[in-house]
Amino acid sequence: MFEKKQCAPIIAGNYADPSIIRVGEDYYMTHSSYKLTPGLVIWHSRDLLNWSRVGAALPQYEGDVWAPEFVAHNGMYYIYYPAARTNWVVTASSPMGPWSKPIHLGIKGIDPGHTVGPDGKRYLHMSGGDFVELTADGLAVTGEVRHVYNGWRYPDDWVVEAYSLEGPKITVHDGYYYLTVAVGGTAGPPTSHMAVSSRSRTPWGPWEHSPYNPIVHTESRDEPWWSKGHASLIDSPDGQWWMVYHAYAGGFHSLGRQTLLEPIEWTSDGWFRAAGGSQSLYRDDEPGLAGETTVGIQAAFRDPFDGPELGLHWQCEGVEPSARFHPRNHELVTEAASEEVKASPLFYMAGHKRYSAEVEIIVEGQAEGRLLLYYNDAAYLGMGVNERGVRHFRSFKGYGTMPNDRRRAFLRLVNDAHIVSFNYSFDGVEWLRYDKVADVSGFHHNTFGGFQSLRIGLDAVGKGRVIFRNFSYNVISS
Repeated sequence: MFEKKQCAPIIAGNYADPSIIRVGEDYYMTHSSYKLTPGLVIWHSRDLLNWSRVGAALPQYEGDVWAPEFVAHNGMYYIYYPAARTNWVVTASSPMGPWSKPIHLGIKGIDPGHTVGPDGKRYLHMSGGDFVELTADGLAVTGEVRHVYNGWRYPDDWVVEAYSLEGPKITVHDGYYYLTVAVGGTAGPPTSHMAVSSRSRTPWGPWEHSPYNPIVHTESRDEPWWSKGHASLIDSPDGQWWMVYHAYAGGFHSLGRQTLLEPIEWTSDGWFRAAGGSQSLYRDDEPGLAGETTVGIQAAFRDPFDGPELGLHWQCEGVEPSARFHPRNHELVTEAASEEVKASPLFYMAGHKRYSAEVEIIVEGQAEGRLLLYYNDAAYLGMGVNERGVRHFRSFKGYGTMPNDRRRAFLRLVNDAHIVSFNYSFDGVEWLRYDKVADVSGFHHNTFGGFQSLRIGLDAVGKGRVIFRNFSYNVISS
């Protein structure tokens, strides 16, 4: 294991609300996917450190997906999730799928958490302390939603965003049901979010609150990770226990809520707490690239677009990537969309404080091919290649064109701890820097809402066709 130092994420980038299961020696995890499609991406690991994408439970857009619950029960797998102001479940015989079509549960509330009671019946806890019984197959609700839990209260003088009791997760251990919830608000001030625990002999109470609350919490803005919370517990085959949770890197809300891992220990009085000075999976290095293997520094991730389909590291908002973007013969081809028509760029999740992204672009007709950084429709910036040359643009303004009639250019964005510069080349050898530099430190949820992060995007606007070649994402050493 690693010596305890400054914590680095096990999955870098905006992968919030982790829900994790273990099947023998294999771990599987999924997260909130919002509008991103494919949604509910499934991650796999054998050691809790190295993770890779192995599937997605929602290949098509099924509404904005928040705080799912990954469940293994009687040889079947379930993901419960809220979307469109109600709740749904998908099922599979393998964590890697294929997954069923979503089944509507018809109950309000967010952040479902599944458990099986001492009566053998299945239940869902919901945010706010509510609770409902499920049918034996887990595919429908039976009975009325009722309130069964009032959470632990932090002192009145703590600086938090809101109480917001969310993310209930049940762990059964030594005859107790441990209910771990998030309170304090998930963004806002650095000291907002936290994970707290209560226990009962049944999943419906009565509850006693842990004397070790909060289990995880950012106590000062001077800490490297802000708004730590929304924890799920998991054990390893050798009997060790861990919690996964999300947090913002201090000063980098623009990267979104990333997935962290921390050991816990069980006390002699039957509670769990953060293990403190015990062995840890903390590291003092940057994480690996968000997508393939996420531990250790990697020099580059490259996509030559040489497969018949795009990998799971690519997503769109509200529509599957294949609706617009088509890999073939080492190229990615797309038809341009009118800027008046809302069409999602193709997104790659950035996961580092310092990185560059590069791609070759060829345009046909009156199309413009773009490499951009995107938060939402009101907050984005980047560079475009068109029939006149290369230009820089922002969501609120376009800038001058560097003239060239080749209809082909190489573009490179460099994000150096929120300071973004723009580089271009017409031959792939001689690089020039555009004379505009941007500060993107404000591109995050506390400015624009939506719980998104600043993502790398490929897009095509205007009229015509755009071809992308050899996308790369490179970590810049600090």
